[in-house]
Amino acid sequence: MTAISTLRTGHVGLNVTDIERSLAFYKDLLRFELLAEGKEDGRRHALLGREGRLAIALWEQAEDGYAPARAGLHHLAFQVDTMDEVRAAEAELAARGVEFAYDGVVAHGEGAASGGIFFHDPDGTRLEIYAATGAETASAPHADAPTCGFF
Repeated sequence: MTAISTLRTGHVGLNVTDIERSLAFYKDLLRFELLAEGKEDGRRHALLGREGRLAIALWEQAEDGYAPARAGLHHLAFQVDTMDEVRAAEAELAARGVEFAYDGVVAHGEGAASGGIFFHDPDGTRLEIYAATGAETASAPHADAPTCGFF
């Protein structure tokens, strides 16, 4: 077998309960572009991305919202270049009524340079917007575990 040296995440597929509600959230709040969609009853889906590159596939096939105690996706993290972008996203999401897991920007660990904001999509899927630097002065909610691990 040949070693897989260029393996990287291509896109993430999320099961959703209401495709229209999820489309509004990911398009309007997180600014993803609709690349394609299927509207056939029982097979509704939407492919979302940026600059033509697929990032998220939404599949309307879930009966219930996200269940953190079940195996599967823990959370989905989106990286931005600067902490200013994280704070701008936080302000916009807060203005639209999104609730956060923590108050403001938190560090990924006590003393870590990376950090961000944590919130949920309409089905309860855990989401994060973070930057690799800029959170040096932010506290971490858990001193002994990564912030993105338990919330």
